[in-house]
Amino acid sequence: MNTKKILLAEDDGNLGLLLKNYLNAKNYDTTLVRTGVQALEAFSKSTFNICIFDIMMPEMDGITLAKEIRLADHKIPIIFLTAKNQQEDVIEGFISGADDYITKPFSMEELLYRIEAVLRRTGGIHTAIRETPYTLGSFSFDPLKQMLIHKDGNIKLTTKESELLEILYLHRNVLLERNHALKSIWVDDNYFNARSMDVYISKLRKYLNKDSSIKILNVHGKGYKLIC
Repeated sequence: MNTKKILLAEDDGNLGLLLKNYLNAKNYDTTLVRTGVQALEAFSKSTFNICIFDIMMPEMDGITLAKEIRLADHKIPIIFLTAKNQQEDVIEGFISGADDYITKPFSMEELLYRIEAVLRRTGGIHTAIRETPYTLGSFSFDPLKQMLIHKDGNIKLTTKESELLEILYLHRNVLLERNHALKSIWVDDNYFNARSMDVYISKLRKYLNKDSSIKILNVHGKGYKLIC
């Protein structure tokens, strides 16, 4: 297996260690540092496949760090961890060179999905071991086989259908921001991709209507919420 190397910068010692141990268990070789300065030093001494940076760190914040990293390597993918969710912070993060962001608190499953999605877009990935299949009411969903399994018949999903259902599942019962889903799966949140996503949402609703307890709700102007 081609193990991917992660540079993780997180000033919260407990969270950082938790993330490092989880990612190592998922076959990612993870280097943990506590400050932006330490991250920059580690980056200069080794080669990494992806960087995960907390935005609020001592000595050097994550956005400044990302700008410095981009001067040395304009291609390496970067994911931000942030306790902020204001639009201006998200925009500043993308301007500084981020490929994605994740807002605290988040699940380990969601972080793993974000890492895999970014690496798929930027140059290939080994598939880490997920705790699948997932259970959605009376359905079983296997994203690796792209299968939605039900006693009344199985449905083979397309890649986009499977990716969209998985990100909805990882955000189940909470809001999935529309722009985040678009950037994670379609890369670009333009009008045509947004219309395409609406079509896929309709298809998923049709597939799941065998179980009335499962709903994909529109949250006007914001995104979607999978209730299951």
